[in-house]
Amino acid sequence: MKKVFRGGVHPHDFKELSKDCAITDAPVPEELVVPLQQHIGAPAKACVAVGDEVKRGQVIAEPGGFVSAAIHSPVSGKVKKLDTTLHPMGMTCQAVVITNDGEDQWAEGCNIEPDESKEFTSEEIVAAVKWAGIVGMGGATFPTHVKLSPPPEKKIDTVILNGVECEPYLTADYRLMLESPRTICLGLKLLKKVFNAENAYIGIEANKPDAYEVIKMTLAEMGGFAEAVLLPVMYPQGAEKQLIYACTQREVPTGGLPMDAGACVQNVGTAHAIYEAVYCKRPLTERITTVTGRGVSKPANYRVRIGTPAKSILELSGFDEDKTQKLIYGGPMMGAAHFDIELPVNKGMSGIVAMTDAKAFIHGPCIRCGRCVDVCPAGLIPSEYSIYGEKGMYLETAGIDIMDCIECGACTYICPARRPIVQWIKVSKAELAKERARAAAAAADKK
Repeated sequence: MKKVFRGGVHPHDFKELSKDCAITDAPVPEELVVPLQQHIGAPAKACVAVGDEVKRGQVIAEPGGFVSAAIHSPVSGKVKKLDTTLHPMGMTCQAVVITNDGEDQWAEGCNIEPDESKEFTSEEIVAAVKWAGIVGMGGATFPTHVKLSPPPEKKIDTVILNGVECEPYLTADYRLMLESPRTICLGLKLLKKVFNAENAYIGIEANKPDAYEVIKMTLAEMGGFAEAVLLPVMYPQGAEKQLIYACTQREVPTGGLPMDAGACVQNVGTAHAIYEAVYCKRPLTERITTVTGRGVSKPANYRVRIGTPAKSILELSGFDEDKTQKLIYGGPMMGAAHFDIELPVNKGMSGIVAMTDAKAFIHGPCIRCGRCVDVCPAGLIPSEYSIYGEKGMYLETAGIDIMDCIECGACTYICPARRPIVQWIKVSKAELAKERARAAAAAADKK
């Protein structure tokens, strides 16, 4: 078993609620609300108008820049209106509302029979990924084609698939590894081809031994071009820098990116989507989402169309709104609590957790116990950020490495004073980004 990173925590994972639930197709609603901000970077720009007939897989929004992603219609039907919708992070964004005609007709050239014997160039693979609008499916939603296009001087010799799924409650990636190991491994093979990489790994935590064995056997059947790596159970094992270290013993430098350590990390769901884009010409119009928690009577893993209102799959799982104290989109450590059960499923929504035991706490002052320092996987001093954040002194955090924080929430989880440390860190980073944007604009004006 590979060496784990420093720090980390061991929250109870509650995966027993949904781990044995096979992936099922969620019913497709009569109306879908497709957000145009489903990725890190510039929002996509709608390229359809009210009244337009669309097919499944047809581009309805084009990338708004290099760091952006195309968006495709999840059904065949008609564009009802261009509207706004709430985003899980609390903001609003533009959306295309589509009335489903029930025919599910694919756009021309999409959804072909795969020919796995066909060879593709690295350029063809990247082009297919960009066309398909693929983003990081683990929740980060960084446009995948950008990750696959590093500067020429950054040599990527190692590709790592994240099959860790260290967030409590979530089992979407686990079920995908059990049920579709071949497509995941073929997706990894395509990624290895893009970089002409020497090494390839699939990291899986030790609490998923059956998934590890299935992936290991599949790789062996495919010639052993990659290694399945069994990792100790530790949150946040699935974070990029921590996963790179666990698999390779390489450290990403302070302020650096995975490519600075010669590595590219992708989620297993992303690899599956890459397989579908390249071999089947199938753009990203659906994803696997776990619906779980004590607030639902029938936890499940659904294959759900992008734009489906969360309410429909919550109700399908026996959602008890009165009993639920907190509804989280994503996992409980890094997800976002929300009041709206109508939010549409987006490309990064790996789970919806209905929690019944989620009491509100009043935080106290920092008691200088140092627990947050002990568990920080990035080797930072979170208590220092929390003190600045509580006082509204956000810009003072610029000189103490706050941008190295991966926002895993381990510090908040372990804090005996119940201080919302990671929330203050997020606010500080946002304010720093605004200040730097203002400074850049001022410098440009002077020129």
